[in-house]
Amino acid sequence: MKLTTKILLPMALMGILFTSCGNRQKKAVAESATESVNNQYFDAINKYLTDIIGKGYATGEVTIPYSDYCSIDDSSAEDIQVFGDFWVENYNVSGDSLLFVSGGNHSGKMHIKKASGGQFFVVGFDAVGDGSEYLPTAKAIFGDRFDDFQKAYSDNEAREEIRKSAISEFVKKNNLAVKYYKDYGWPAVQL
Repeated sequence: MKLTTKILLPMALMGILFTSCGNRQKKAVAESATESVNNQYFDAINKYLTDIIGKGYATGEVTIPYSDYCSIDDSSAEDIQVFGDFWVENYNVSGDSLLFVSGGNHSGKMHIKKASGGQFFVVGFDAVGDGSEYLPTAKAIFGDRFDDFQKAYSDNEAREEIRKSAISEFVKKNNLAVKYYKDYGWPAVQL
């Protein structure tokens, strides 16, 4: 049975600190609306990662997409840009464990648009190149966001925590009796 789903990563939204209770309530409403729209962007990105990019890997029983760095430029409704380090991973369920089958990261810029029905969808992806093309393409795509992207890209410890959170959310959302995930040749990690 193939179970494919979208995982929304918790996003920390930074904002201006307000001092009065009234302003805090207004801020909470504004952040809630912003988070809802951002979640719709990530629904579109996760669908793209699963349906388009994930198809390039060996299949598993479940597909889990996630992102470990993101920056959003939604100043143009016709070309919403989400810069990020996007991941897609396929797993098989074996007893109480998810066993890694395939997957990888795809850094770059997603171009998102809103359909007439109100849903967002990815219309293009500018991918960072491999090997000797990595640095020039990453700098060109991320521009003034490059240093922040590079810092996140090289933080394996933080990325593993985000990955673990995405897997835990997937397991919970899909009511799987899974307690561990395991990469080939590595010990199982408890959720």
